[in-house]
Amino acid sequence: MRSMETLPPLVEEAMKKAAVAWLSVSGPPYAVWCLWVDGALYVVSGPGEQPAPGLASATSAVVTARGDHGGRIVSWPAAVSRLAPGTEEWAAVAPQLAGKRLNAPGTAEETVERWAAECVVSRLAPSGQPAEADGSLPDGSLAAPPPLTTATRLPRRPFRLHRVRRR
Repeated sequence: MRSMETLPPLVEEAMKKAAVAWLSVSGPPYAVWCLWVDGALYVVSGPGEQPAPGLASATSAVVTARGDHGGRIVSWPAAVSRLAPGTEEWAAVAPQLAGKRLNAPGTAEETVERWAAECVVSRLAPSGQPAEADGSLPDGSLAAPPPLTTATRLPRRPFRLHRVRRR
C-alpha cells in the first residue's frame, strides 16, 4: 500500500469525501461509486454491478473528483490493479465496499461472495502529481454533446379540453 505521506493533500481530502468519482480509461469519462481506503480508490464492476468500460483490463486511468460545490476540483493519474479474492487486502476491503453498496441484493457477506465469483474489484492508487488542480482547471464548460442516436419519439398531440370548431 502507498504511504500516506506521499499522497498530494488535495487528492487525499477530495477522495475521503467522495462517494462518486469520474474515471477515464480509454474514452470519455464515466461516473462510478467508489470507496477510498488507505490511500487508494476501490471500484467494483461486473455483472450485476456498475459498468466500468475498460477498467478490468486497464493498467492506468485518470480519476476526477468533485468538491462540495459540485464542480471538479482535482484530476489525478492512477495505477490500476485488481484485488484477488482470498488475499489479505480482499478480506480488509471487500466487506467495507459491500457495506457501502446501496440496494445490494442479499447480505454483505453474500455480496462479497458474489463479487469473488463474478466481478472485478479494482484498486486505483495515485501514481504522480494531479494532472489538474486549483489554478490549472479549465474555466469553460467541458460538457460533451449528447451522442448521436437513431432513437426517436412521437411528439405529443396538443391537449384540447373542448372541441375546436373549424370555420
